[in-house]
Parts: sequence; structure tokens; C-alpha cells
Amino acid sequence: MHISVNKKTFSEAVHIVSRFAERRTTTLPALSSVLIIAGDDGIKMRATNLETGIDLKLEGKHSSDGVVAIPATLLQQIASSLNQEGEITLEHSGDIVSLNSGTGKSSIKTVSYDDFPSIPFPENPKNRIVLPGVLLKNLFTSIASCASVSTVRPELSSIYLSIEGGVLTAVATDSFRLAEKKVPLSNKGTQGKFLIPAKNALDIAQALPDDDIIMSFDEHQCAFVSTNGMLVSRLTNAVYPDYRQIIPKESIVEAVVLRKDLENALKRTTIFSDTFQKIRVSFDVKKNTLSFFARNADIGESTETLPARITGSSLELSFNHRYLSAVLALTNAESLSLTAAGIGRPLIIRGVGDTSLLYLVSPMNQ
Repeated sequence: MHISVNKKTFSEAVHIVSRFAERRTTTLPALSSVLIIAGDDGIKMRATNLETGIDLKLEGKHSSDGVVAIPATLLQQIASSLNQEGEITLEHSGDIVSLNSGTGKSSIKTVSYDDFPSIPFPENPKNRIVLPGVLLKNLFTSIASCASVSTVRPELSSIYLSIEGGVLTAVATDSFRLAEKKVPLSNKGTQGKFLIPAKNALDIAQALPDDDIIMSFDEHQCAFVSTNGMLVSRLTNAVYPDYRQIIPKESIVEAVVLRKDLENALKRTTIFSDTFQKIRVSFDVKKNTLSFFARNADIGESTETLPARITGSSLELSFNHRYLSAVLALTNAESLSLTAAGIGRPLIIRGVGDTSLLYLVSPMNQ
């Protein structure tokens, strides 16, 4: 194999593909490696950790075909050390790859690629839809943090995706808070639902192009195909809880506040939160204010009051401040609506004018 690739193109590809190689110690060195292929389809890089996989096309020239596997960590270090000008050439002979960067030459011991597993592709072509990669990228990165970090309940450490009636709905919850985002689709024919592990979704989001992609899925895998290549993730084999049952149908109070006021009030109040990260939220109908109170026995206490449009009955609830602040990353709306159904019931936050988002936070004990 003999290939020549622009240094910047090579470096960017290595950093993208390496995310999909196995990062833990493994008895199968091929899983911790990046496969470089030169053939009829041009130049490609592949990596998989059996949970996710990538097949990425590279712009470049090759004068002879071949396949070689190089440890991902080593390849990342080399890519990081390159300047961004000129080309890099790789020539494979025996179990050595000679890498010429123009200013230097390295000889790298390769890994046997015979054990490199194939990257599975969804078998059911009916479940496929075309959508902008940037849309899916933003969707995954915004709500993945709301999924559980524990793998005890795999369904809660996953993102639930549902396609129905021309709408893509994404949901993530850790049982303490829940985020639901809806995106209209131009293709109204495809329907289906699946669970993708949140950590896989984040890795995929880092590698997705902004241009249109084809998302396809079956019972076991989902794939994201673009002109640059393919990304694949295994799916979670579990039943997602009926989250709509916990969304209150009615409310007793609603507060509409400016986003910047809420953000500033939370920043100042949370400095004084206790070890449980608890703050108290008070809806005052008579004064038309929303107040935040936090007390820490070691440093003191603080109250922040901001103007709000309040309708309904006065109410006090306590929350983990991290869960309240998380909504700020989910919407760009200038005003936010906070509705509560009563003591012990969840708080619903929506962006005013943003019908795509529903964010739910469970209260703490008073």
C-alpha cells in the first residue's frame, strides 16, 4: 500500500476515527487500532469498539492497494504533531508502515488486521430517513446529558428516538429530570422507534457532517450514511418507560421569566447551595416575582428575586440546581415558562415560542 494525503485532512480524519476505537485494555489489539484501506473505493479509515463503528472516506491518492492497522493512540499522537501544510505519505511493507511527513520519516510497527471485526449495517432498508446531519448533531449533544450515567437500567442511559407523523422526537431521562425535543421532518412516510446509548450518540454527534445524511435502523443497529462514509451504533434492547404518564396534565401556577434573569439568579444562588445542591423556588402571585433561596451551614445563605408574570396560586418547591440550569442548554428562547402542578409534582419548563422543547424536573423534599 502506498498513499498520499493532505496533512490537515489526515489529522482531522485520525481524530474523528480514533474516537471509535476501543479505549480500554483489550486482548484484541485490532479493536484499539485504526484500519487504513486503499482500494477501488479510494482511501478509507475504519475503527470499531463493537458498540460503535466508523468507515470514513479520505481525499487523497494511492498508487497501490493494501490494508494496514495502526494503534489508534499512536496514530493520534502522530497526527497531533503534524503541521497543517503539505502532504503525508504512508507506505506499507511487511509489518512496518513508513510515514513520511516531509520534514521527517517514521517506521511504525503495525497490528494484525485479520482480527478486525466487520462493521454491521442495518438489514431493514425500509426504516430509513434523510435529514440534515447538523440537526441530528444538535439533537444528540443537547439532550444526551439528561440520560442516566449508570448502566444499571440501560434504557435510562439511552436516548429514545421516535419517528411518527413526520416528527422526530428525542427523549432522555435519568428519572430525576427529562428532556423531550421534537423536530419536524420533510419525509412523513417513515415510522419507527429505537433506543441508542447516549454515550454512543455523543461520539456519533462529534463525527456527523452538517450536510444531509441517511439514517437507517433495524432491531439491532442504526446507521448514519453520508457522502463521507458511514457511522454505526448498536441499539439498546429494552423497553423505554411511558414517560408521558409523569407529565402533569394540569398546573396550578405558571411563571414567565426572561432567560437572562433566570440564568443570573441561578448562578448567584447556587454558590450558597448545600451538599445536596438544593435551592428553593418560590412563586409569589401577589408580588409577581420568582424567588430562589439557598442555605449552606458552612458559608451562609442567599436569596435572589426576579420579576415574572405569575398566574395561578403561590407555591414553594425545592430542586437540584444543576437540573434547573440544564434547561438553558436546550433552548435559545429569550423567555422561559415554568409551570408547576403542586407540592411533590414535577416542574415543567418550556421556551416561550419554542414548541420543540419540554423539560421536566422532579422536586426534592422541602
